[in-house]
Amino acid sequence: MILDPADALPGRDEPMRVSGIHAVNGRSMLPPYPAEYEELVLGLGCFWGAERLFWQLPGVHVTAVGYAGGVTPNPTYEETCTGRTGHAEVVKVVFDPREVDVEWLLRVFWEAHDPTQGMRQGNDVGSQYRSAIFATHNDQLVTAKRSRDAYQYSLAQAGRGRITTEIAPLAAFYLAEEYHQQYLHKNPGGYCGLQGTGVSCPIG
Repeated sequence: MILDPADALPGRDEPMRVSGIHAVNGRSMLPPYPAEYEELVLGLGCFWGAERLFWQLPGVHVTAVGYAGGVTPNPTYEETCTGRTGHAEVVKVVFDPREVDVEWLLRVFWEAHDPTQGMRQGNDVGSQYRSAIFATHNDQLVTAKRSRDAYQYSLAQAGRGRITTEIAPLAAFYLAEEYHQQYLHKNPGGYCGLQGTGVSCPIG
């Protein structure tokens, strides 16, 4: 556990108020989604660049940024940055499994960041920037662990370190504030800290 629940900020019962409309494709970021679609929640550092990476992929219906993996209900960005919520910055990816499978999404995930850095991603330091995969059903969990092991082998062959990515069932996803949603679409010159290892992932 990253954070002792006794030390967590209390949060609030009310979810973050957002328009719910994806600024790029105009679809609803809020459930319910079409019944045949799946959700996968991924943390790979600052969520601005991570979200843009996934909304561009074929087969992805919609994306949204938020917080997951911690204790505090409905946290704010400022609270998450204190490290006292336990949450990571994440992107929820809603996708059509008939067009894109989980393995391909995980390959994009592994190759887009450095999953060996622990509680940081590049110059972004703190538990909110940790690498994480939060699965919404058991098949995703199994596939995520298998992909981690495959990528660990490739990283080791390249002389890189151990993967520190958290892999767990999704307990809750809390939406981030409106200004964070599709941030790099609204601010094309904004910060994007995504940087991979240059090592290919042999899945997908």
